[in-house]
Amino acid sequence: MKVLMIGPARSVHGGISGVVNNYYDAGLDKKIDLTYIGTMVDGSKVRKLLQAGIALVKYVCCLPGTEIVHVNVASDASFMRKSVFIRLAHLAGKKLVLHHHGGDFVNYYEKGSAKRRAYVKRIFGMADTVLVLSDSWKQFWEKVLPEQEIILLPNAVQIPQQNKKQYGQHKILFLGRLCKDKGIAELLSCIPKLAAKYPDLMLYLGGIWEDSQLQKEAEKYPEHVKWLGWINGEDKARYLQECDIFVLPTYFEGLPVSLLEAMASSCAVAATRVGGIPMVVTEEQDGILTEPKDAEALFEMLDRLLGDKLLCEKLGNAARQKIQQKYSLSENINRLVGIYRKLAEK
Repeated sequence: MKVLMIGPARSVHGGISGVVNNYYDAGLDKKIDLTYIGTMVDGSKVRKLLQAGIALVKYVCCLPGTEIVHVNVASDASFMRKSVFIRLAHLAGKKLVLHHHGGDFVNYYEKGSAKRRAYVKRIFGMADTVLVLSDSWKQFWEKVLPEQEIILLPNAVQIPQQNKKQYGQHKILFLGRLCKDKGIAELLSCIPKLAAKYPDLMLYLGGIWEDSQLQKEAEKYPEHVKWLGWINGEDKARYLQECDIFVLPTYFEGLPVSLLEAMASSCAVAATRVGGIPMVVTEEQDGILTEPKDAEALFEMLDRLLGDKLLCEKLGNAARQKIQQKYSLSENINRLVGIYRKLAEK
């Protein structure tokens, strides 16, 4: 099968590019004839505009020779950019898979104008199949597009080699965009009280700063907060292994790959009850959850984990087992190929 997939460039710092890179690492391009076009890059507006133009030209050239078009789409600007590609695929009569990743799409849709909602319905209505990351998103899209085929396909990850993790080190890891929407303000507000109880506390922040004020706040605690920049590969694997606690106090989410990676690495997870996270984390069994934007509840959750290494070990071991059983990348790839095959046979 010839599949043309689009999304952000594989070098972009973000969740969708992480999903796509996982597909390549797992050998999706060996199972199908896959062409990938990056429509967006990190950098200036001029660089992004240039990339979009180049991507559109490549896309138009590749479109006639493909059977299935797979579009990875989020919300806001991502949706508007991708709608051009979606319309072209629809006009060309191609089988169309829309893969929805946008954690804040409910607000984008419901708080938008009637014109925007109608446009969203029209564009997504062009798809033969809509892929979603969580049960809650499946329910949302089934209401918006009652006649559309909506398929639940959660993100998945490679299962790392199991190495003995040392719990009780008081090392906390965060991976993702460093901004308000990820709950970084609430997380940093917990540091003074946590450090007073656990003098060896260390919070590692893996990501790119998108808020200069939050960065200045983090720099107030050089003994307890370390910025790693955006980490991948061996560096990311090392911190996932070294840290006993993973924190994700995000305001909204699809199904974060970083959460799955942390669970696969036997980290004790402290996260918020948003998006697809409650679908993966069973509270008190393989992680602990709280509501977003609640700094005090976040402090209590982290304090509990920092003070109980046996609890961390229990949650971490159960988390790894769940990812092995339900979120293995090899099984995810097989399901995706099956979806493609079913479309090709229609």
